[in-house]
Amino acid sequence: MQRIGVFGGTFNPIHYGHLRIAQEVAEAFALSQVKFLPAAKPPLKAEPDVAAKHRAEMVQLAIAANPLFHLDTRELERIGLSYTIDTLISLHAEHPQDALCLIVGTDAFARFDQWHRWQSVLEYCHLIVVSRPHGGSLINLSEPLRQWLQQHQTHNITQLSQQSHGLIAIHDVTALDISSSQIRGLIRTQKNPAYLCPQAVIGYIQQHGLYRD
Repeated sequence: MQRIGVFGGTFNPIHYGHLRIAQEVAEAFALSQVKFLPAAKPPLKAEPDVAAKHRAEMVQLAIAANPLFHLDTRELERIGLSYTIDTLISLHAEHPQDALCLIVGTDAFARFDQWHRWQSVLEYCHLIVVSRPHGGSLINLSEPLRQWLQQHQTHNITQLSQQSHGLIAIHDVTALDISSSQIRGLIRTQKNPAYLCPQAVIGYIQQHGLYRD
């Protein structure tokens, strides 16, 4: 049984914070690969102001040198809102013998009970919750979410190798204080976002005139 990371987001644009999270989680949980899934229409966020094809191209440029990382565009090809449960069902059908590991930040997990069919997610995967700078706290969770976490949380990473789904692991990662909104703001004010995201991504942004008013 292989363990496959599932890392979704708008990636608007992708940056070193995303990449470092994926690398550290892949190593800590012995993932065979990490799938990056840009969202087309995230249900709990405003639709990105940059076209999906641009965000996917930037992801591909950012991950090209890492054999563990793969771009998956199924959410961009699907009509309607990008519900994670639909993505997991689709991935599970393709990898029925493997363990999917959905990677989310503490900020996303704090609102997890607002996700579509959130209590069904663990029927198809494990959940890896990673700490991020300014990413929210796991202290003030809603009561249903707190109980769900207590019911499924494991402190033993090896357990994720012994079953294909159903567990939640909380994992600390290197705190790179970088955000996509920070990068967009720098570009709008004609400042250089160098060293916050890969140079290939910066070059693509400049080539296509993205994030400029």
